[in-house]
Amino acid sequence: MNQTVRTRPDGSERPLGEAYDTALLDLDGVVYAGGEAIAHAVESLETARAGGMHLAYVTNNAARTPETVAAHLTRLGVPAEPSDVITSAQAVARLISEQVPAGSRVLVIGAEGLRVALRERGLVPVDSADDDPAAVAQGYGGPDMPWSRLMEASYAVAAGVPWFASNTDLTIPSGRGIAPGNGSAVEVVRIATGATPQVAGKPQPPMHRETVLRTGAERPLVVGDRLDTDIEGANVGGVDSLLVLTGVTTAAQLVAARPEHRPTYVAADLRGLLVPQPEVVSAGGGFRCGGWTASVSGDGLALEGEGDSLDGLRALCAAAWTAAGDGECGVDSAKAVALLGL
Repeated sequence: MNQTVRTRPDGSERPLGEAYDTALLDLDGVVYAGGEAIAHAVESLETARAGGMHLAYVTNNAARTPETVAAHLTRLGVPAEPSDVITSAQAVARLISEQVPAGSRVLVIGAEGLRVALRERGLVPVDSADDDPAAVAQGYGGPDMPWSRLMEASYAVAAGVPWFASNTDLTIPSGRGIAPGNGSAVEVVRIATGATPQVAGKPQPPMHRETVLRTGAERPLVVGDRLDTDIEGANVGGVDSLLVLTGVTTAAQLVAARPEHRPTYVAADLRGLLVPQPEVVSAGGGFRCGGWTASVSGDGLALEGEGDSLDGLRALCAAAWTAAGDGECGVDSAKAVALLGL
């Protein structure tokens, strides 16, 4: 991550869509949830694109092919080409191809997106541990993936076959709530075998490398809803980030974020790309943003003022992150966050 510990969200006098050349957008929880577009996403992305910002879609979901993802986005009203989509399947396929000979067999525990990515790298997907695989590639297989696939992975990994995971997100957002992600399935194999996979997806460096190689971004902005993948991945890659509160991260979790999980900017949704970001400034013994002032009071956070709730959240982040420094946040934020209604 960056050497300097972030103690407050940054401000930007220019709209983020003008300050950065490429938005590296997560999908689930940012652009859509449960397959349907999130409020304000379509029009915000259209405006950002019209203003000259390149849009790239970076997802830890290895199940779908870039063609399928691009078609889905286009149906939602967000025109996209397959080349605009970067998946953890592509990142893990490149990682495997660098460690096994071309033409090697790879046991696939996942869906079509992972198979296509492996073939793109000259590898041969197989379905059984008895097929003499040179590697095991595990990615999200969708809600109907049978238990027998996890058994095949366990047999091969226990026999010493190198194991790779597209990502280790424990959960994913869905239209009905939070559901188990690929990381939960990875844990099943880990518990059965005692082994640990090489991981390609966010927040690991292979995903950032894949994204830069495929987009050519010079001034990228990572846009995501998850602290432990999107934001940590941005920090690992040394690039700026925007957290949107349309997915799994709550306001309280953001205030309590560890250094590696602290974003550069915070917005309610993708409209944050279209406007300047307010500055958080020191104010006496606390921090002010807009009409709000936050400070540490005893073992908790105090917040007073009025105005945009997001400004209050930014001020709270500054107070909590400054108090925590490069460690865990030890102050209680519950009452202060509750005042914002977020």
